Amino acid sequence: MDVTPGTNVTVKIIRQPNSAAAQKTLVRLLSKDREVVKRDDKLARIRKAGQTKSPRGGRWRVWESRQPKIRTITGTAGESGTFFAGSQEVRDLKSVEKYVEVSAA
Repeated sequence: MDVTPGTNVTVKIIRQPNSAAAQKTLVRLLSKDREVVKRDDKLARIRKAGQTKSPRGGRWRVWESRQPKIRTITGTAGESGTFFAGSQEVRDLKSVEKYVEVSAA
């Protein structure tokens, strides 16, 4: 894998990760794709609009409850994404390189 920091890369998962840590890393990396970010922002707005507010401990302290985040990326084989690879992303890609196929975007 020859990826330099500061470039856009396309990552495709070719094999299902064995460990939960590798799957979590792949989910974090693929969540940087612009389409996924837009989709997650839309879901966050929907969750915020549907949150409930109730007074707790007086009228000045408001308790807000929001639904938990729904992950749109699961880290399974076949998923792909394009994102800007900085130095941290290059390190993360090297840790999961046996599960992914990386190409320049």
